[in-house]
Amino acid sequence: MLKTTVAASCLFFAAPLAAQQTFSPPEGCTGTLTVQQKGCVMVNVWSCEAAPAGDQWIALISQGGVFSVQRVDDEFQWVESFKVTGNEALQTPAPDPASLTELFETQLDTWDFTLETPSGTERNVGYDMLTGETEVIDGVSLHVTEYAGRTIDQDGNEIDAGEGRQYVSEELRLFFFGQSWDAASPDDVIDMSPVEFIYPGEPGFFSDRPVYECNELDVGYRP
Repeated sequence: MLKTTVAASCLFFAAPLAAQQTFSPPEGCTGTLTVQQKGCVMVNVWSCEAAPAGDQWIALISQGGVFSVQRVDDEFQWVESFKVTGNEALQTPAPDPASLTELFETQLDTWDFTLETPSGTERNVGYDMLTGETEVIDGVSLHVTEYAGRTIDQDGNEIDAGEGRQYVSEELRLFFFGQSWDAASPDDVIDMSPVEFIYPGEPGFFSDRPVYECNELDVGYRP
């Protein structure tokens, strides 16, 4: 479960966390996957020896460079994020933690968790559901999901509400962007589906530049 929005300025014009010609994982960590996606977005994924088993880091990269690094656990809980808008951390224990295990076993996972953010707490409530469909993209078999979620600030105000269809890999234990839309404007669809899955030793692995649809300015990721 990942958030998207039509805030193109966040994706294309926010100052990146790092401006660099190459991308390398931190010391003690190993790069595992690069995914080039539609909408001029890509991700680099790595794991670290000192981290709990199953934890993975996901760097989100736009034309301007890295703008978000997120650590997720084996259930794809958002443990912590380092973003251009400020760092975030998960409040634990969550009332209803995100759970890939539950999603794969029952086809439905509801979630209710709160993040500590620079502007206060943000509660995230929603669900991910397997549709029963699978797609093979660049040789990788992915389950198709439907999701809906809301973000509520510490004063009880809804600050975001989105729906869509995404992809999830049971083998990699990762979600990937698909099609999404704001609940208030369902006809304004963002498509950031995966195009290429690149592994260690393959050309383009751990690149620092997205390559697909980078001349388009009508999509964006909400960091």
